[in-house]
Parts: sequence; C-alpha cells; structure tokens
Amino acid sequence: MVKIRLRRMGAKKKPFYRIVAADSRYPRDGRFIEELGTYNPLVAPAEITVDVERIQSWIKNGAQPTETVKALLKKAGAI
Repeated sequence: MVKIRLRRMGAKKKPFYRIVAADSRYPRDGRFIEELGTYNPLVAPAEITVDVERIQSWIKNGAQPTETVKALLKKAGAI
C-alpha cells in the first residue's frame, strides 16, 4: 500500500521533513516513489509547502496519508 508520510532530514536536533509517497513496507527514511512537499517545524509559524495537484492525484489513486501528514495537509489547504 502507498502511504503519504514524512521523511526526516536535517541534522540532530534540527529536523526538516519532506512529504513523500512511499510503499508502506519501506523504512521511514528509505526509498520513496515521489517527493510531494516539505515541512519545516523550526520556523515560526511552521513552513509547509505542498504540490496540491500531486497530493490529490495520489489520494484519488488510493494512497493513504498518515495522521500527521493529514493534519499538515489540512493546515496547508490541500485536503
């Protein structure tokens, strides 16, 4: 099953996340299918950038966003 989830990047104590579409069997920071956006929690307010068309296309084709990503997409107005 394809999931839309966060992939952690950045240094220790300085997280930066990419929103990716990945097979649920792959590890969190492992192989992914497509990068769909970014999330930077360190700036105030948190910076969220997403490719709305690609997100909606993946969801229409059956990809399931994780709970965290679903909340971020609602904040960004993609869902």
